[in-house]
Amino acid sequence: MAGALRKSTGLVGLAVAENPHERLRILYTKILGVLQNMPKDAAYRKYTEQTINQRFNLVQSETDVQKLQDKLNSGHIEEVIVQAENELSLARKMMQWKPWEPLIEEPPSDQWRWPI
Repeated sequence: MAGALRKSTGLVGLAVAENPHERLRILYTKILGVLQNMPKDAAYRKYTEQTINQRFNLVQSETDVQKLQDKLNSGHIEEVIVQAENELSLARKMMQWKPWEPLIEEPPSDQWRWPI
């Protein structure tokens, strides 16, 4: 796998990733692990799993960092790493929030009416 080819990302506060393939592989594996604990029919799990699997397959198949960055089409590879870190954090929060469970109480009948 190709290492860091540049000295700067050109983005303030975002350092060049030393080994982006390894970092993304670890993050995507962790995200998929968290998603496995959610119900199979949960919307968040279905759509996030689809996206992460697509990206994970690209990470595994493309060894060149620049080509991977182009195929992912999500900015610098370092930005993709930040996105994956944020997705992992959100997946863990979703496990706590359990949005797939029914509401504890019925919402007010005029909840979606506007203006009130």
